Amino acid sequence: MKLMAKKGAKGLVLVVCVAALVGCSLPRPGPNKKEIFAGSVLKEGDAFIVSVNSRVTRATAVTPAFGFGSNFRNAGVVGSDTIAPGDILALTVFENVKDDPLLGNTGQRVSLLDQVQVDGAGFIFVPYAGRIKASGQSPEGLRRLITQKLDSQTPDPQVTVQRVAGDGSTVSVSGAVSGQGVFPIERPTRTLTAMLARAGGVAIEPAVALVRVTRGSHTDKIWLEDLYANPALDIALRAGDRIVVERDTRAYVAMGATGTQNRVPFESQTLSAIEAIAQVGGLNSTTADPTGVFVFRNEPAEIANSVLGRSDLTGDQRMVYVLDLTQPTGMFEARDFLVRDGDTVYVTEAPFVQWQRTIAAVTGTVGAATSLSDSATSSSGS
Repeated sequence: MKLMAKKGAKGLVLVVCVAALVGCSLPRPGPNKKEIFAGSVLKEGDAFIVSVNSRVTRATAVTPAFGFGSNFRNAGVVGSDTIAPGDILALTVFENVKDDPLLGNTGQRVSLLDQVQVDGAGFIFVPYAGRIKASGQSPEGLRRLITQKLDSQTPDPQVTVQRVAGDGSTVSVSGAVSGQGVFPIERPTRTLTAMLARAGGVAIEPAVALVRVTRGSHTDKIWLEDLYANPALDIALRAGDRIVVERDTRAYVAMGATGTQNRVPFESQTLSAIEAIAQVGGLNSTTADPTGVFVFRNEPAEIANSVLGRSDLTGDQRMVYVLDLTQPTGMFEARDFLVRDGDTVYVTEAPFVQWQRTIAAVTGTVGAATSLSDSATSSSGS
């Protein structure tokens, strides 16, 4: 009789546990496919759910395009000998006299004017020649000008001019480079790539490196790989340019039945859905549903209209793109579909996983309840 009562108690516990679990939701990493589709606009939700195909892939294939505007591209290379404000000059004057030179002491035919800096207005001062415009001149042009100024005061003066790039002909290089600093624009460093090399090169992976150049109030940037691949993009530098090398800040969020759940930075200029999944360790082989790979995105109205074949949508639209990796072309679609900055890549769990979780919860609950019942029966029997 006691045995039958015990079995009846266990059966009652099992019924109660199953009923309780049916009436509530077990823990899980996110919504299932049915719940996602329930949020569709077709079911009075607020998101458009779209299966990815080649047409959708083409309509959504938008990648950030960077490059230099015409004000950068049309600036010619500064002549390596062009004098600029801030440059340092060394002037040497040879006078064809023995006793009474114009610039030197008696018997001194050679006079050296070292460390003559071009002022902010572009002028220098030379004794007996006066204030002379130096900026924009070549050393040879300035030499002739000084010679003309001195020629009427000392017989047949011989002048040499040497230029050293000074404060006025410099650019700053900072960010992810091996050697940050302020560097002069000299003959070997008149272009952007040459100046980056002068700074020790880029200190991050080229695939995620962006080079930003600010000239005056205008700023443009370019992918480092594009800069290296196309010599025509290698702009000429100007005094005062500010060069910053920075890492690409784009990222997406991976969630659900993937190898890891995290905010993941891009590792290249373009990132496909299959690469995004691989980047987080792929699908979880024990829980993932390969028919339920979703990409959540706020899509600009122009693209949303193109994807949906409409023209009436305005403002950003909530879009959910669906990838079924089990379809004959599923892997190709995932390979071609581009993930963008701010996307959420979500992989649903396979249906049997929730069933297994329910069975495990029921079994564990029944076991605990049976143990409690046995303890109560033992206590009453004693």
